[in-house]
This record gives sequence, C-alpha cells and structure tokens, in this order.
Amino acid sequence: MDKYNELKKILDERNIRTFFQPIVDIKNVKIVGYEALSRGPVGSVLERPDVLFDTAKEYGLLWETEYLCRTLAIERAKINKISEYLFLNVDPQIIKDSKFRDGFTTEFLKLYNLSPDNIIFEITEKTAVEDYKAFKEVLQHYVKQGYKIAIDDTGAGYSGFRLITETKPQFIKLDMGLIRDIDKDSFKQALCKNLLSLSRITNMKLIAEGVETINELSFLVEIGVEFVQGYFLSRPSERIVELTEELKEKILFLKREKSKKLTYNAKTCTIGKIVRFDTPVAETTKCKNVKEYFNKNTAQGVVVVKEDYPIGLVMKSELNFALSKPFGNEIYLNRPIEIIMNKSPLVVDYSLPISEVAELAMSRKEENLYDYVIITKDDKYYGIVTVKKLLEYAMELELNYARHLNPLTGLPGNLIIEEKLNNLIENKITASILYIDLDNFKPFNDLYGFENGDRVIRMLADILVEASKEYNNCFVGHIGGDDFVLILEENINSTEGLCRKIIREFDRRIRSFYTIKDLNNGYVVSVNREGKEVEFPLVSVSIACMEGNLKEFRSAKEIGEHLSCVKKQCKLTKGSCFIIS
Repeated sequence: MDKYNELKKILDERNIRTFFQPIVDIKNVKIVGYEALSRGPVGSVLERPDVLFDTAKEYGLLWETEYLCRTLAIERAKINKISEYLFLNVDPQIIKDSKFRDGFTTEFLKLYNLSPDNIIFEITEKTAVEDYKAFKEVLQHYVKQGYKIAIDDTGAGYSGFRLITETKPQFIKLDMGLIRDIDKDSFKQALCKNLLSLSRITNMKLIAEGVETINELSFLVEIGVEFVQGYFLSRPSERIVELTEELKEKILFLKREKSKKLTYNAKTCTIGKIVRFDTPVAETTKCKNVKEYFNKNTAQGVVVVKEDYPIGLVMKSELNFALSKPFGNEIYLNRPIEIIMNKSPLVVDYSLPISEVAELAMSRKEENLYDYVIITKDDKYYGIVTVKKLLEYAMELELNYARHLNPLTGLPGNLIIEEKLNNLIENKITASILYIDLDNFKPFNDLYGFENGDRVIRMLADILVEASKEYNNCFVGHIGGDDFVLILEENINSTEGLCRKIIREFDRRIRSFYTIKDLNNGYVVSVNREGKEVEFPLVSVSIACMEGNLKEFRSAKEIGEHLSCVKKQCKLTKGSCFIIS
C-alpha cells in the first residue's frame, strides 16, 4: 500500500498510537507533566512519527493528522487520569489556523475533565514561521485563556532563538542534540548555562529533553536545570508511569552531591572529584596505534602504563611534533610509544586537594604546563585531569563557596553549615558541635551603636577561628547575627578545654569595648522592650555543646533543635558559661 492510501486508512480508522513520556521536576523529585507522542500503527510504513507527519504534509493532510493525534492524546489522557501538565506538539502552521482556534475551546477540554491550565502547546520547529507578529498574536490569544507555550528543540531547526525572543514562552525545551554527551562537551555546557541564565532572568522554565545517561543528568542537576525528560528517566509508554524508587534515589543522590559542594573549596575538595577516565596504553604500543587513537578521539593526550601504574604521558602535540621531523614517520611509527613519552609526568593521588594539585601543575616547566595531570588510586592508574578542568573547577568552587559566606565575618553561612551537619549525620561521624551566641548583646548594641556591635561579632569570629587552628578538621560557621557554630571532628575529648579557652579570651577582649564607668559598674543602663531604663549585665558568651555520634539525628534541623534546648539552660547562668550534653 502506498503512503497516501495508508495515511487515509489511518485517519479513517483513527489508528494512531499515543505514548506519554514524563517530564520530571528535579527540585521536588516528581513528575510535573507528560508529553503526548504519536506513532503510526505497528509495522506500517508510517509507524515513525517523522514519516507520518512528512507524508501528511506532502498530501495536504497535516491538519487532519494533527487533529486526530491531539484528540486521541486528550482522550487517552482522560483514560490515564492525567492531572499534571499535558504537552501537545503543534506545528506553527497549524496553531494559527482558524480551525484550530475554533476547535480547541475550553468547552471542548471540559468534556475530558481538562482545562487550559493543564495544556501546554509545544511549538515544534518543523516549519519556519513567516510572520512573527501574527504568530505572536495567535499565541497571546491562547496564553490569555490560561494555556502555556513551550518552544521545542531549542538549539536546532530554523530559528529557535528568534522564536523565543518574539513569543516569550513559559517553557524552553532544549534539543536532545545539545544534551547528548553534555557532560563531556565544554561548548555545549557553556551554551546550556547561558540558556539557563536567560531562563532565570526572563522567568521561563528550562526543560532538558533527551537525557539518556546518569552523567548527562548529573551535569544538569549540578548547574540547576529544573526539569528533565528522556530515556534515562522513562521511555514513552501508552500507560502513564510513575518514577521508580531507584530513579528517585539516583536523583536525590545527585542533589546531595551538589549540596556537598557548598562545603567544598579548592583546599578541601579532592582532585578525585573531577577525574576523567581515559583508556591508557601499554609501553609496547606502537606509535602508529597511538596516532590512530588520537585521530579517532578528541583526547589531547594518552597515559602510558605498566602493570596498571602510569609510567609516562604522551600529548598529541608531542607525537605530532616527533612525526613532523624529517623521516619522522619512518623513524617512529612502528616503534613503541615509550621512546617518545614523557617519563616524568605529574602523577598525584586522587585524595590530594585541588589547590595543591593546581600549584604542582603550575610549577611545571613551560613546555609541560598544559600536560594532563595523571591521577592514581591505591597506586594504580585512576584517570586524568586537564589543566583547563582543574583551573575552571577550582575557580568555580571558590566562587560558589564565596557566595555562601557571611558578609560580616567571611565565615561559612547557613547553607554551608546545614550541609556540613547533614554530611556528619549521613556518614555517622563522631564530633563535637558547639553552638555559640552572646548574652545581653542587644542592650550593648543599642547603647554603643551598630558599628561597635559589628566589631564585637567580628571579635568573636576571630576568637573562634584562632581557637580552632589548634585542632585538625575543625569547622567554624556564622549562622547570623551573634550566633555561631564550631564543629570539632577529631579530639572531641578536648571540647571542654576549647570552651574554656573561648570564654577566657572573650571575657578578656570584651572589656575594651566598654567605658571605664560601665566596667566599674559591671552593667549598662539601657531601655528594655517596655521602654523603661533597666540595668543589663555586660555582654557574655554562652556555648551549648553536644558530643558523640550523630546517628540518632536525621537532619541538621534536629541538631539545631537539640542545641537550642541546651542553650536555654546556659541562659540561666549569669556570665559566660558552657554546657556539654
């Protein structure tokens, strides 16, 4: 049967299959909508959607074909009891047709328990938009009724970016070609980040479609893409599917890994976090085979190993230079790579901090400055890190970390503190946690002014940082105002001594902020909340402590609630004090 008759038969028999593919909200780990996808009958020459719609366009039956696909999608959405968004693909030439406007009414949707709020028209780029002004007016007609607009395949097709600027849609769907291997392609990454920035500024939602691997999803989660779609999450199905528990756990894991980066900077994040595994070669591998490897791959270098340990490195530029010499091909191609390789490359353990690796990399000879850094684990080859990746990641870590520092003290703020505590809980680490705050600080602030109040807070921060330097693995954070947290992961038996030192130093330094008169009196006179003058004690410091394994706690919030109870006990004591629970 020819394509025309096959299409007529499909239309007469309403023989279109409808599949639903979920769109996942990363932030809330749930399905927010389903894209309706149409297919021809199994075994038909028009089974594939591209062939189906191209044939419909060829024979002037595009309207009838799209109408049938949309109607069946809506009917089957009702059968599947879809209450989330329903994404319907619409060609630009169809949506501006008066028949579409007359047929796609609120009354029509009510027949299927749907409303315009449920429907998102996904504008495909199969055909060019000739009159943007008229097209924009058509879309605005639907938006005013409550429908939403998504521009499909952004980054592919005729003029997606102009379509976005002219129509200002509610959703932008990134083409799967842009998402494919995005975890490995720096150009695609840069383009995706810029589109994400655009979406945030313009209040448009970004949907990454065609996600097929955990690594692609990981990158998208890391940069903050909200919505994703693709085979890795769920294949299209004639029955709607829910997220599997396994997939939910994977998404939650990626989100936790992203959150952990808040607590990282270049001094605390290890090089193993950014390692890339490239297949190494043996020292006996011939130069011609290495040349073939470079021709087939984008890699700029290859590691040479012997019994799984890296013994050398060959950068593509070095091999090309050797072969470009007179008789280079004749001399080298059939000889082992070990005669060309750099026998003293930079090799570091995966546990080394990124900052240290960056220093080592930048201290190399100028001709080797951009050579790969080779990473080992358990004295075996583990992978490589490019200098570009090393410097970019170090800068990103520092910028990201700096965003969450308290502006007054420069100490880690709430987000970093919360993630630090969650990490302790997750890894069941034994630690001492000190919650430090000031007593009678408000009367001091009111009497001596905010500038002096800020100086006292900075002084307390300095005392905590100085005291923490005596201990390994000690963290100091600034919750806000006059509240601080100090976490001691080692030597927790030193908690009492640490508290005494903080109190002793604070009580000594705070005296310099008072007048002689107030010091001699031992109090200040200030107005209370009722507007009456009252005597208030001098500022003191309270430290609520807990120590031991944190396995009984489920979140940073629970730790905070426990320490707040301990802090109330501290407040009952006059002057500086600490309580360890």
